[in-house]
Amino acid sequence: MIANYHTHTKRCHHAKGEDEQYVRAAIKAGLEIIGFSDHGPWPYEDFASTIRMTVDEAQDYIDSVRKLREKYKDKIEIRLGFEWEYFPQHLEWLKKFSEDNKLDYIILGHHYVPYEIGGEYTGRIHTPQGLVRYCGNMTDAINSGAFTYVAHPDLFMREYEVFDDTAREISEKICVAAKEKGLPLEYNVLGLRKSAKAGRELYPHSEFWKIAKNVGNKVIIGIDAHSPKHITDARFIRQAETYLEKNGFEIIEKL
Repeated sequence: MIANYHTHTKRCHHAKGEDEQYVRAAIKAGLEIIGFSDHGPWPYEDFASTIRMTVDEAQDYIDSVRKLREKYKDKIEIRLGFEWEYFPQHLEWLKKFSEDNKLDYIILGHHYVPYEIGGEYTGRIHTPQGLVRYCGNMTDAINSGAFTYVAHPDLFMREYEVFDDTAREISEKICVAAKEKGLPLEYNVLGLRKSAKAGRELYPHSEFWKIAKNVGNKVIIGIDAHSPKHITDARFIRQAETYLEKNGFEIIEKL
């Protein structure tokens, strides 16, 4: 692994460590590229999210990444990105924010269906109807042209537990949509870590990835780092590499 584009910061309220610690960890791990992609802000009114920075806090994040890019330019390449959901009511705002701030990439991490306010968390979907709603949002997001790649597309298996016919059907639709639009799917290392802690397969889920292999999706490995230690902990990164190489996936190393 030579690049990780899925890196959070403490601004999202559930990650820890200073921005520069992530950069130093990436250099120590031998990475050539580290991309910051903290949870992007939304122009909410009268709602304070507990899992993302505010619009007013975004400039500090952007300035920090750019300063680190200059400071470490001779040691590692640093990219500026965000991880966002697909909320169609904010799509034009997202595109303008991206253009105004000259972002390098945007990860699709669809955590709420259909919206953060009053919506359902993707990792707590328990019904086939919830999966169908998630699939509709995901395919619309992929087709929107706003995103660079799809993070943890099988996050829905965190609590769904049984990979049933509905899970199979919506997985195929998501994989086909991503294939047609040329968006890589992310094999999420944090999910491997959570699966090991839970003592059962959560996500990445093998049944989903069998479908992705049959469809012919390109894959990118994302550490989904919420601590600098996640970048230097090679155990789960190597587990991801081994699985993908063994099963003959085309791995995207650089965006």
